[in-house]
Amino acid sequence: MPPLSDTAIRGSKPSSKPQRLADEKGLYVLLNPDGSRWWRLDYRIHGKRKTLSLGVYPDVPLKLARERRDEARVLVAKGIDPSAHRRAEKQTPANSFEAVAREWFEKFAPQWVASHADKIIRRLERDVFPWIGARDVGSVKAPELLIVLRRIEARGAVETAHRAMQNCGQVFRYAIATSRAERDPSADLRGAIAPSKAKNLAAIIEPPKIAELLRAMDGYAGSLVTRCALRLAPLAFVRPGELRKAEWAEFDLAEAEWRIPASRMKMKEPHIVPLSKQAIAVLREIEPLTGGDRYVFPSARSAQRPMSENAILAALRRMGFAKDEMSGHGFRAMARTVLDEVLGQRVDLIEHQLAHSVKDPNGRAYNRTAHLPQRRKMMQLWADYLDKLRAGVTSIPGVGARIPLSDIEQSGG
Repeated sequence: MPPLSDTAIRGSKPSSKPQRLADEKGLYVLLNPDGSRWWRLDYRIHGKRKTLSLGVYPDVPLKLARERRDEARVLVAKGIDPSAHRRAEKQTPANSFEAVAREWFEKFAPQWVASHADKIIRRLERDVFPWIGARDVGSVKAPELLIVLRRIEARGAVETAHRAMQNCGQVFRYAIATSRAERDPSADLRGAIAPSKAKNLAAIIEPPKIAELLRAMDGYAGSLVTRCALRLAPLAFVRPGELRKAEWAEFDLAEAEWRIPASRMKMKEPHIVPLSKQAIAVLREIEPLTGGDRYVFPSARSAQRPMSENAILAALRRMGFAKDEMSGHGFRAMARTVLDEVLGQRVDLIEHQLAHSVKDPNGRAYNRTAHLPQRRKMMQLWADYLDKLRAGVTSIPGVGARIPLSDIEQSGG
């Protein structure tokens, strides 16, 4: 479809329903039944689709609308939400808590995982900005901030209150660094909010129950995509988001490696997952179905999108595993516990494979290839152990009983 022209816009006729007159790069005119013509821009930021108003035609002519579109797209390319940027610019005074907080967010959000960034800005917008957003950031005192946090605490969201205090502290320290505040009042509130109860993500770690889970996953009657994702989850024990967004371009099946780029990792460092023979078999099984697409595990609705973040959870529930029994993240806790307590593997190798930060004796972070041969052997050992559990081998010691590596190898692994 050709781009819009002034002639086409002026000649457009309204109907009983709003119409979209498309231009280019997300820009369009919304033609309403009353004949008004509003410029709109659709864009995606932090994984979400949003729409920005760019004015009314003809007050905003086509050329100016395109200029505003291009300015907004530059912001998006930098990881800045044009809508949030516009709201921040309208803040008076310019040093209001909300204006400074949005500036801080726009600066650091590109370094965070999209879902994490979204939670932070939504928390501030819902629980903080309505109460102290218009206040000068340097004038907010500890008692005033405490009232905000107690309001969150009162509804039972204690963990959210602690996270909101942490985010506010980050904003205040950013304000200090940019000469708009002299101190961080959140530092005076330590101990003023009830401690949050630690929540452990549900995970199955007992070998007999792991065996039941593996057999249930093998018998899962859902789609091949979900079944293969379930089977790869314990073998790779990556984070749920890393699994469901896996792309074929990241895999080298000949070298038996999955190289996840830094952009998709929580710690923003590239990560290598050595693939066991069993993991390769899972990928070979699904390759004829999705190998020509971008994603290994695409959405049921569109091959251009990864599978839903709820797909694995929904499958676990359908198989009868309750939310307090097993989660998508639980495969990581399963591997972490059993590799250490049953298979006697080195904790630093396990932590490397979990993509946690591990320091060398000099305090420097190891690079992604650290101990790769040993990790490759560990991943194969783990896959072979799971096969034994699935097959009903009963001579394997339970959790807490360490066994030498040689014993596992001699048992047919």
